[in-house]
Amino acid sequence: MVVHQSSDAIAQFHQWLDRLARPIEFASRDAFAHLPTVKNLSKFVSSQVLGALSDRVYPKAVEAALLNLRALFVEDQARLSTEEQQRRLLQAAGIVKSLREAAHDQRDGWGEPEPLATSDSWSRRSSSRDVGTLPIRFAKGVGPRRSSLMQRLGIETVEDALWTVPWRYEDRSVMTPLGELIPGMVTAVCGTVAKSTVKRTRNRRFTVLEVGLEDQTGRMQAVFFNQPYLEQVLAVGKTVMMSGRIIAGRQGWMVPKMDVSQYEVVGEGHESTLHVGRIVPVYHETKGWSSRQMRVLIKGLLEEHAADLNDTLPVVVRARQRLMPVQEALAEVHFPKAGADLPAFELGRSPAHRRLAFEELFLLQVALAARQRSVKMEKKSLQFQPRTPLLEKLVKVLPFQLTAAQDSVVREVFRDMISPRPMNRLVQGDVGSGKTVVALHAIVMACGSGYQAALMAPTEILAEQHYRNLSGLLDALGLKAALLRGSDKASVRKSHLLQLASGQIQVAIGTHALIQKGVRFQKLALAVVDEQHKFGVLQRKTLSEKGYKPDVLVLTATPIPRTLAMTVYGDLDVSVIRALPPGRKPVRTFLFGEAQRRRAYQILRDELRNTRQAYVVYPLVEESEKSDLQAAIQGAERLQNEELKEFRVGLLHGRMKSAEKEAVMADFIAGNIHALVATTVIEVGVDVPNATTMMIEHAERFGLAQLHQLRGRVGRAGHQSYCLLMAATLGRHKMSPGKRPTGNQEPASLVKERLEALVRSNDGFVIAEEDLRIRGPGEFFGFRQWGMPEFHVANVVRDGDLLQQARLEAFSLVQQDPQLSATAHQRIKETMLRKWGKKLDLGSVS
Repeated sequence: MVVHQSSDAIAQFHQWLDRLARPIEFASRDAFAHLPTVKNLSKFVSSQVLGALSDRVYPKAVEAALLNLRALFVEDQARLSTEEQQRRLLQAAGIVKSLREAAHDQRDGWGEPEPLATSDSWSRRSSSRDVGTLPIRFAKGVGPRRSSLMQRLGIETVEDALWTVPWRYEDRSVMTPLGELIPGMVTAVCGTVAKSTVKRTRNRRFTVLEVGLEDQTGRMQAVFFNQPYLEQVLAVGKTVMMSGRIIAGRQGWMVPKMDVSQYEVVGEGHESTLHVGRIVPVYHETKGWSSRQMRVLIKGLLEEHAADLNDTLPVVVRARQRLMPVQEALAEVHFPKAGADLPAFELGRSPAHRRLAFEELFLLQVALAARQRSVKMEKKSLQFQPRTPLLEKLVKVLPFQLTAAQDSVVREVFRDMISPRPMNRLVQGDVGSGKTVVALHAIVMACGSGYQAALMAPTEILAEQHYRNLSGLLDALGLKAALLRGSDKASVRKSHLLQLASGQIQVAIGTHALIQKGVRFQKLALAVVDEQHKFGVLQRKTLSEKGYKPDVLVLTATPIPRTLAMTVYGDLDVSVIRALPPGRKPVRTFLFGEAQRRRAYQILRDELRNTRQAYVVYPLVEESEKSDLQAAIQGAERLQNEELKEFRVGLLHGRMKSAEKEAVMADFIAGNIHALVATTVIEVGVDVPNATTMMIEHAERFGLAQLHQLRGRVGRAGHQSYCLLMAATLGRHKMSPGKRPTGNQEPASLVKERLEALVRSNDGFVIAEEDLRIRGPGEFFGFRQWGMPEFHVANVVRDGDLLQQARLEAFSLVQQDPQLSATAHQRIKETMLRKWGKKLDLGSVS
């Protein structure tokens, strides 16, 4: 069957190649005598090659040759010299010859069913799998150049394009006739450009484009300043849609004028119905690729591939959740029907949006369920001793007793460690709740059972902090700990590596240096990862592979709302430490504007005069031309010379060498430095009980979760502590049109709302929920490497109810069919592995 399909495809390719070669051969004949008579050769060859590439998938060598052939005819032949035209024709003839040879060679991939389809169009393909893997560059109207533009929008395949939903919609179903425009009206109109003239001032630095628009009912004016290029775009005779506010024109209300907020050249024929007379989708754009072009592309893809889109969701799930088929959802989300609920579409809450969002969430939850099951089904050869004498000794050397909350989590960890399945647990607790002491108990059980343990932290400062806090206790138990950093001297590193490999070092504490090549453990049984969001799933996996399926314990001081925990940590068992150690006083938090700076400095000086210490945190290391932020370096100099001149001011930032950082931290811990000016390198891990004041400059530039982390650096003893939020540029930064608010582009009202949430509460979980509600999941995390899944449609804040339902359906499905081997589940498995297989290490599921 494959050979028959291949033969048909090759025969069709030969016919097409003969048609393409005729004008090339004719132009080259008789020493290029006929070249002047061949017109539009460039346009013909280029369009033919693009058409061929959009009709089917070829072996890689053939595809490359076709693209090289088109490259010879991208430029208009008439603009080239005669010699250059002749040279390119000779090259083209050589490529045509090689294509004929490739088509005759059955071994070159033509006989395989995957590279070559049997029909002339993708729309007849029987397998919908191609839509998920088919490069967008082969879609009609795209090609290599435009596909590179679309990659900026995250579109690599046909499926990516279909799932790139509009970010907003415009109701252009009703256009106001130009003769019915009235003052103050905000509306949309459609008409023909009757006049388009540019006027320039004498120095030619200022231009005014006057556009006259008319329809059968009347006329309208529009003026564009300093946009002379629009004279070509809004040329006379073109049909244009404009929207905006109506104001008085030069002739009063005889010819009204529009203050145009948006415009679009409509086009002609059937295509114009995509852009006016309906609810119109508006997509994110990039230079060279417009929303209008995206509409045309999506319409074509839906017409060609709707039949190929087999539904991933099982029929029973769709019925239970009352979800429409995927073809209907995609068609409706891109082109809403007349009378659709526009506000629901704008908010992403239409039935079509929710259908697509459910599928995205469902596939992720299936992946997480499969990963969790694969971990729990593993049998570990490790045998931990819950009654090791070292644990009894640990109780005696600890300078405090565990709280009830800490003790409860320690017991959960111990149960996991002595079970026959590997531990994969997350310990989530607020700043200062005692997660490290929980990890210490796990480390001691592992080492007391004859194994090694590793603790990995995201920064050298945090790794050094852990080493200082734990090495003394571990030494008292007879356990040797070592600190591994990327900045270690070669001799120190070599010594540590030898001792790790021989088992002389029982506990390794370090940064990502622990997962680098060359690091070998003798018997790694426990991997503790602190601040997991700073790493990512695959880095955690790399560390765990240093041992034979060791137990994994993840710590995080960033309170994660439940909906996010189900996505970011959905494959882990979760323990939460909610209670703080006794004697801790809540940190008092104040929000100050620039006018109240003197009061803030007075609080700071009062604490320092009371023999306490303080942090002053800046967002940047040094001044930038693109930012008006004060820098830590300049800030430290100013504080030392002015507001805090009676005290010693230190400086700590990420670009300092390790030895310099250690010296500064040692001086601060010893009390030799009274106020430490720092960047966010002190966000986690730094523990100086005598520090009672945290001043944060430009607090509006930080997320609430990060501010809460910074606030957690004080209040770590029984002293009353203070957090001073300095919002110097409150309300100064304006949002760009169409952009979601971010930490440095927020309306003043949102900035104030966020920061006041921190003033009101010391509960990290309450703050996290508020931060998530205000800023959304992307800005809540801020960095992709924190592990936040990327969705086209779903939003875990808006779609929290869908997420819970999707999780129930997914985990139930994996419980019934662990390997997704049933015929009805093959599509789920295939799509899930394509989207999440590599990201979540799902090799065992495939």
